[in-house]
Amino acid sequence: MSIDLGRPGPDFLAFWRTPLYSALTTPRPDGTPHVAPVGATYDPGARLARVTARRTSVKVRNVLAAGAPGLRAALCQVDGGHWATLEGVARVSEAPEAIDEAVRRFEERYGRKVVPNPDRVVIEIALTRAMGRIPAPAAARQA
Repeated sequence: MSIDLGRPGPDFLAFWRTPLYSALTTPRPDGTPHVAPVGATYDPGARLARVTARRTSVKVRNVLAAGAPGLRAALCQVDGGHWATLEGVARVSEAPEAIDEAVRRFEERYGRKVVPNPDRVVIEIALTRAMGRIPAPAAARQA
């Protein structure tokens, strides 16, 4: 089911606040998919998803290989039969303020402190599409 990025709805937002891990899919330079488990955050106001990573990781190298235009990427999380996918254009930022914001949001979502790492960068995904199957809470279904 398609989700309106301008009005994603409270159930979709709640699902992306739940401390679940995601799978980030980035195409390698040869076009084959690379899928990696990640901690991710969703910023609906900015239409942005963030993933922190080591600058030497395959996912970061895949995004950097695409150059300035960025790389199409998908971020998906699953919990039983419920799932949500965010798609967009990924770019790598080494800006300290972007990394700090990504770390702050990660710590908030997952409830744990991040160990400082001088090799940390952030993959920012400018979102263009969202989809998922997120049921309404039981009380709303009964109404």
